[in-house]
Formats: sequence, C-alpha cells, structure tokens
Amino acid sequence: MSDHYVKNVEQMRSFGEDAEKEGVDIEEQVPVSSPPASVSPDPSSITIAGRDASNTSITCKHRGKSRSKQGKDDKNSCGKRISDLSLQGCVVSAPVGKNLNRPGHERTLHIQGTGKILQGKSETNGNYVTIHPSKNIQEAHREDGFKLAKKRRPVTVDTAKAKTSLEALKLSIKQLKWKEFPLGRRAACDIYWHGVSFHDNENIISGQVNKFPGMIEMLRKINLSRAVRTMQELFPEEYDFYPRSWILPEEYQQFSTQIRMVKENDATVSPTFIVKPDGGSQGDGIYLVRDPSDLKLMSGSLAKQAVVQEYIQKPLLIDKLKFDIRLYVLIKSLEPLEIYIAKEGLTRFCTEPYQEPSQKNLTHVFMHLTNYSLNVHSGNFVHSDSQSTGSKRTLSSVLYRLAAKGVDIKKVWSDIIALVIKTVIAVVPELKVYYQADIPPGKPGPTCFQILGFDILLMKNLKPVLLEVNSNPSMRIEHEQEVAPGVFEYVPSPVDEEVKVSVIRDTLRLMDPGHKKPSISQPRVGGFEHGEEIPMEAESQERSPDEGVLPSLCLKQVYPKYTKQFNYLRLVERIATLFIRFLGVKGNMRLGPTAFRTFIRTCKLSNSNFTMASVDILYIDITRRWSGAIPESKEAGMGLQAFVEAFFYLAGRRFKSLVMREQVASLLEMCEAQLESQPGVEDRRSVSCSRALPRAVKTQTLGLTNPHLNSPAPLRRAASQDYRLHQRLKPRTLRANVEN
Repeated sequence: MSDHYVKNVEQMRSFGEDAEKEGVDIEEQVPVSSPPASVSPDPSSITIAGRDASNTSITCKHRGKSRSKQGKDDKNSCGKRISDLSLQGCVVSAPVGKNLNRPGHERTLHIQGTGKILQGKSETNGNYVTIHPSKNIQEAHREDGFKLAKKRRPVTVDTAKAKTSLEALKLSIKQLKWKEFPLGRRAACDIYWHGVSFHDNENIISGQVNKFPGMIEMLRKINLSRAVRTMQELFPEEYDFYPRSWILPEEYQQFSTQIRMVKENDATVSPTFIVKPDGGSQGDGIYLVRDPSDLKLMSGSLAKQAVVQEYIQKPLLIDKLKFDIRLYVLIKSLEPLEIYIAKEGLTRFCTEPYQEPSQKNLTHVFMHLTNYSLNVHSGNFVHSDSQSTGSKRTLSSVLYRLAAKGVDIKKVWSDIIALVIKTVIAVVPELKVYYQADIPPGKPGPTCFQILGFDILLMKNLKPVLLEVNSNPSMRIEHEQEVAPGVFEYVPSPVDEEVKVSVIRDTLRLMDPGHKKPSISQPRVGGFEHGEEIPMEAESQERSPDEGVLPSLCLKQVYPKYTKQFNYLRLVERIATLFIRFLGVKGNMRLGPTAFRTFIRTCKLSNSNFTMASVDILYIDITRRWSGAIPESKEAGMGLQAFVEAFFYLAGRRFKSLVMREQVASLLEMCEAQLESQPGVEDRRSVSCSRALPRAVKTQTLGLTNPHLNSPAPLRRAASQDYRLHQRLKPRTLRANVEN
C-alpha cells in the first residue's frame, strides 16, 4: 500500500476538525477520489497496537468542540470495514477491550509495508476508542485543511476587447464558472482576451494577455516565408513541407528567370503558381497564374507586396472535393517554449469538384481555394448540423473516413505535429525580439499566450503541406444565413461551437493562474532519431477540484514533450539571443554599427584576413539591402534577419570545409564560449515570456537551447532612463482588424 493512503487519512482527519470549526460542509468541499483498481488495502496488513484490525470500523462523523455530541456521532458510524480506508476520509476506531479502556492511553496505527505509524492519544467513547494523530501531524496538515476548506476565488477575465470571439469566450467562462468583466474594470484582471492585437489595450501591467507582441507582423506571408526560408537553408530536408516561394516585387526577376529555365528544359511542363497578398485575409486578393507576365505587380503607383508560391496540383480529395485543415495551436509561452495542439480541428471544403489547373479553370475560386469566407458565397455551400457532412466538418470525421480506407492516421497526425513544431521554431527568434521591445525585462507587463490557426493541406500521398499561419483565426461560432429574401441573420454553427469553445475553454484552463504548473513532460531516454515517428500515447491530465465536471483537455502538449527530437533545429534562436544581447537600448529592435563592431570584437571574430574595416563594409552592404527589402521600416540599423545573414556569412568564412548547418553551429559555439569565459559579465537583457519565473529558473531554461550561453554585457542603464526610452519607443500603430 502506498504512502498516499496514510497521508489521506491524516489530512482528512485534520481537515474534518478544522472544517467543522469553520462551519464548512465537508461532503460538499472535499472531492472523493478513487484509488487505482489494482491497489486494495489488505485488512490483515493493518494492525492497531498489536491487535488484529479485522474488527476495526471507521467512524464517519468528525469530532467537534462539544464532547456531549460524541455518543450521537458514534452511533451514526458507518461501520465499514478497514478495506474502505482508501475511499473515505474517516477516523479509524477500534473496539475497546480490557486494556484499552483508559483515557489518554497512547495508541499507534501501523500500516505494514510502508513504515508509517500514526501515533496519538486514545479517548474512550462507549465501546470504541478513537485514534487521533499526534499534535505534530495535526499541525503539519492544518494548512492543507484550510486550503481545501476555503472556497477558491473565481478567475477574472476581461472580455471588453474580445470582438468576434466573444460568444465562444462567454460560453467557456460560464463552463469554468469564472467571472467575466464585459466592460473591463479598474482593478487588474487575471486574463485579458483581445480580439486582434496585443496592443488593443496598452495599459496592462499584470495578468495574462492572449496575444504576443509582434505575432501579427511575424505571421504576415512575407515574414513567415522569410523565416521558413532561413530554416530551409540550414535544414532543407526538415523544412520541405513549405512550398517554394518568391517575394514580390523584390524577387520578380529571380522568379521569372527560374520559370523560363524550367520551361526551356521541358516544354511540356507548365507549373501553376498561387499569388497571396502580404496583408490579405479571408482569401481576398488571391489568384492563380501560369506565367510571370500574368502577375499584378502594381496597385496604382505602389508596388504590391505579395508572395508567389508553387501551387499543389495533386491534393488529397474527398467526395472529389479539395479541402484543407484548420488546426488550432496554443503557444503557452516562449521561454520556456511550450506548444499545445488541439486534438480536434476543422476541415473546409471547396464547393466545386476539383480538376488540375489549366488555363481555362484558373479563375474558378470555388474549385481551387478552400477559404471558408469565399466558398460560403457559393450556391453549393452546405451548412450542416452533422460533424461529418457539409462544407465544413470536424477533422476527426475526415480522419476516421481515411482510416476506414486503410490510411495510417497515426503517421499522418505525427507528420502534422512535426510540421507545427518546426514552423513555431522558425518564427520564435523574431518573436523574442518583438517581445523584449514591448515588455523589457524587469519592467511591468503581462505574460502572453496565443491561439494560432494553422492551415494545412494534405497531398495525394498524404504528406502535409503548410499553406499559412493565422495570428487571428476566426473563433466565431455562428454563421450568416439568409432567412428571408434580403434578410440575413447569424445562426449557430454546431461544428464551429464543438471545436472552438473547447479550444478557448481549455486554453483558459491551462492559463489558470491558480492552477499548479504541471511538471514538464520529458521525452524518453535517448530522445528520438530525426525523422522518427512521434509516439501517439494516451495522456493523463491532472484536474483541479473545480474542474471535476469538465471533459479532459482537448489540447495536447507537443513541446517541450518532444524536445530531444526537435531541439537541434533551434540554431537561429541562439543567434537571436546573441542579437538581443548586443542591442543596447531596451525597446530597440535594430543593431547599430557600433553594437555590431562590439559583437565582432567581443566574440573575437576579426583577424588579419577580416579587419574591422571589412566589418564596417559588411554591415553597410547587408543593412542597405535589407532596408530596401523592407521599405515600410522607419528604424535604421540591422534587424534580426539581416543579422542572421551576416552571421551565416561569417560562419562560411571561418569554417569553409563544413556544410552550412555545421558552419553556423560551430560559430555559435565559438561565440558562446567567448562570452562565457569573460569574467564579471552581467546579463544585459533576459528574454522571457514567463515573467513569473524566478531568475534562476529563467537561466536554467535558457540553457536548454543555449547550454554555453550565460549572461553578457556591461552594466544596465539606470531604470528610470530605460523606462523613459521605452515610453518613447512605444509600439507601432495597430493594424487593421483582420481575422482569417
């Protein structure tokens, strides 16, 4: 028998005494938990002062202040055998014999096999003696008793900025029995739910916000493509799930040249490309082309910022229709990186039978584009109350249908998990730069979390392809329907409600500030080999007493659970850590020429073949090129992406004989070793999205990704000066209210 049962008896007894003093109804406040079926206390293994416990009974009533009530209480004893000890929080009593009928007699309860002995004074009461724990044990568990007896304060949620996710959020809060503030309040709330941007309310200095600063910018199509492209340079085989992409207008000539060469080599090949506006949403502005001359590069006098990608011509079809998967992913924190994936998602179907693209059908959006906001206007769109029919279905219904045809669903799901983790790893470096600019370490600010919408297409060979990632996925649980000619109303959408309410509710449960942080799941010893399938084992989820009636979490942790399989991909994140260390002024996001020279000197990267004059030329060339590539940028200096390019160049110069990935890893180790070896170096800045963690924990978690990297740099500037600078460097203006 485990120590759990002994502890349970002690805790429940002390709780009963304390709770009765407080006037608490014990049966209502203490949830009864059943032990594992395999554990059953043996009556023969429990002895009281050497006496066989087979005649021992359990008194279910707890003793109060008045001793006159004892007789009545004891008459109501449940009389259950000691084998029920594990199920009840009752006081153990034994029949009083000749030698036990003495007040104040010391008795012991010894549970064999555990080494546990409950000692205390026995008190006679009719024909029974009650064994009370000693004073020390009572005091040890008194605090736990008060915690259980005291009703927990409901979590407060500010929903004033929730916008279109409001209905699903209200249902979630109601299910959790939390407290909603639809108009906000002066006092701080535990959680703030913003509809679009982190900056919907800039006055939050505590609590948790459901947006990360910079997430909107980072997941725009151009920035996402650049981030994934950087990872493709280092790990081409790992990041082959993202179609080849070109950024317009800056890479128009490169795109045209490559397409012309393909056609010259094989005249029968006529690839199709899909063009996506950088800031587009809901399918707006997307079109297909087969020739570079068909690109629409200008909008009036302005060049259109867009991404052109290879079009997937052989998608998996169901009912002869093309479809995509909308998967919801929770980024719980950046440091340490925590990723959860919803076990249930949506599938959005086209409304016209699919044909491979040709010059005749390129404009048939209902055939080629899966966007719900487009297909809902088709006359063939089917709103269904069933999860397995209609133009919008649950992901599980599609997977079950594929499984019935013999498809290895575990392999498909494993590949999707790998795609999600790799994509998040690609965007995290720049997200950390944005975070430290908006919420500098040591300054008041909230912690952040965010739900993302991953749009994934399955190819005919069942390989998942990433289409895009939405920073503001639509969480609306109703759809617009024409109930009379010209009259539209919003009516409930059962499929949306089933999926989205669960995602929001369980996200709130994970972010519950009163919930004990679960221990981080560790991967198996030795980790995984690259490319090995992720095991899809069942998970058990701890629940708080308040969540007894709620279903198990629909969100599955995938990182750091699979740390050892994917941690080797986080090279760019280590480069970003170096970049942040040399930024200098808090709130800044660009490296000046002096800071870049300091980085080169500190890491001892210059020599007779690469002088400081060469360093300056490198800085000017790369910075000038990137400032032209990002025309809307108003800040001068070297951004993270430009710094990564410079770092790759330096790695190639120093380690010419190695492949690119090993070049970068070797230079990182060299820089980190130089910084670690410098005496008296202090941490200039510490990037953390989990501000509640103590400093020691932050340093330890950083070691996961950069084991050699401790803290850099000169002393920090005065706190007051930093705050004034931060106020001047307030975040950029908010972008349009866009949901995808």
